Amino acid sequence: MGEQSNDKSCAEKHYWVHPKDLPLSCPMPDMPVWNAHPRVYLDIETKGEVACPYCGALFTLSGQD
Repeated sequence: MGEQSNDKSCAEKHYWVHPKDLPLSCPMPDMPVWNAHPRVYLDIETKGEVACPYCGALFTLSGQD
């Protein structure tokens, strides 16, 4: 542990999430490497932004539908 993996679940580092995409999990089912780390559900509703504890991808909740 503590080492950074070259096999990342997210091709991008920042994702915009729409309310219709909730509940939010990382990796998301449509990500290219959807099985790179265990799926974790993220609480984005509380602050509007959350980072994945596994890969560090940042998710921001969009107010648009």
